[in-house]
Amino acid sequence: MRKDIIVEAATHETRIAILEDNQLVELMVERPEHERIVGNICKGIVTAVLPSIQAAFVDIGMEKAAFLHASDIVGPSDLIDIEEEEDGASGQSGRGREGRERERPIQEMLREGQEVLVQITKESIGTKGPRVTAQVSLPGRFLVLVPNENYVGVSRRIEDWAEKRRLRELAKTLKPPDVGVIVRTAALGKTEMEFQADLKMLSKLWNRVSTQAQKVRPPAVIHKDMEITSSFIRDLFTPDIESVVIDSKEVYKETLSYLRTVAPQLRTRVHLYEGTAPIFDAYGIESEIEKALHRKVWLKHGGYIVIDHTEALVSIDVNSGRYAGSQDHEQAAFQTNLEAAREIARQLKLRDNGGIIVIDFIDMEEKGHRRRVLQELQNVLKRDRARTRVSEISEFGLIEMTRQRVRPSLLHTFSEACPICDGTGRVMSRLTVVTRIGRWLKRAKATLREKRLRLTVHPSVAQCLYDNDREKLRELEKEYRIQIDIVEDPFLHVEEYRVFSTKRDLDITDEFKS
Repeated sequence: MRKDIIVEAATHETRIAILEDNQLVELMVERPEHERIVGNICKGIVTAVLPSIQAAFVDIGMEKAAFLHASDIVGPSDLIDIEEEEDGASGQSGRGREGRERERPIQEMLREGQEVLVQITKESIGTKGPRVTAQVSLPGRFLVLVPNENYVGVSRRIEDWAEKRRLRELAKTLKPPDVGVIVRTAALGKTEMEFQADLKMLSKLWNRVSTQAQKVRPPAVIHKDMEITSSFIRDLFTPDIESVVIDSKEVYKETLSYLRTVAPQLRTRVHLYEGTAPIFDAYGIESEIEKALHRKVWLKHGGYIVIDHTEALVSIDVNSGRYAGSQDHEQAAFQTNLEAAREIARQLKLRDNGGIIVIDFIDMEEKGHRRRVLQELQNVLKRDRARTRVSEISEFGLIEMTRQRVRPSLLHTFSEACPICDGTGRVMSRLTVVTRIGRWLKRAKATLREKRLRLTVHPSVAQCLYDNDREKLRELEKEYRIQIDIVEDPFLHVEEYRVFSTKRDLDITDEFKS
């Protein structure tokens, strides 16, 4: 499989796209007003300790207090393999049963007003503040340094056991006694000299961080992780990447300079884009981004999936649509589900959907077909850098899964809730609004001494009143014995209406609202 990285470095935002066989599979966006904060190390003050949920809130100088769970205070156990988080905050991952058994109640570890050094592992999403861990880690090109620990871990993405054993022994030999070290996937095939250089750089960085932490008063940011372009080179530019194409001369030179010291053999794969069209247009990425913001995604053979976001979860519905395959229902359902499983895995990664995800596949009678669809989904998800957990297909054709959530999804990055429907995707029908106006008139009839009113509504509601030779308007006037003058206001919410007394030239809407 060919993998390429396309970088668009504009003044208002930086976008990095990852392509697999020329198909967009992942997109990262950073804007000046919303800088990446995952990986930042902060000195904070504990503002609340909540034993009921075994968590604490920490003031780190942001708008919302950070959330710190008890499990993110206790260090990881001495496991051989530690599943790596490529975005840098790796120290807390891979903790097994032994680590959980060592946890103490949070009220024994923290108290209100206590100063604590934490690292951000998840950005603020919606109404929730950022999530942090007390297990600080510093990612390098090949290694992750975990201060105040003493273990060696190797990324589970390295599947060759002989190579895994070599890397573990190499890290054990080189690491200082008072730190933990995690060997990253990019370390595959690397030498002692390259490990030494990485460890030296990370040790110097930690000395600066710890010295700074002793000097400053909380809340304060002690260390900022690399900006998005530099961090993608560190975390994503591995030997399996065929090419990196960048549209900015400045970023292109910075990338070559960085690679000169950490991976000089990769410099020939970095190219400067010199075309006249925007780089994302030239590679067909812009149109793919537009599609990623739609609810409905069409599949190659006529089926489609519908992706909906709710407060608690993401729901995905698979439909056969106009599937142009087998006429046999079971076979058609199986083929559509198989195709949908591959596309769902791609869409989750592309849209960066996280949390709980429920997938409603088309019902299949044969257990073998259910098993194949589940296996297909699991196999494609293995290429996802975010951690995922997938349940079996239930008797109702549902799969429940979770996907690691670190930052807001693509939908929240590129869009905001509609001011008309407030994010529901629906508004009251025009007939419902007319009915509400009728109820207002009924409430006002008893006390209102008016012969004529002025009704201001959205043009679409006015059109409903005018339909069939003003049928609905005449019905209202006849039932409540009042003359109504209609005024159209395109700036009015479609569900809103205003009633004015023509005699007093006064807005009386609120006087008779329910």
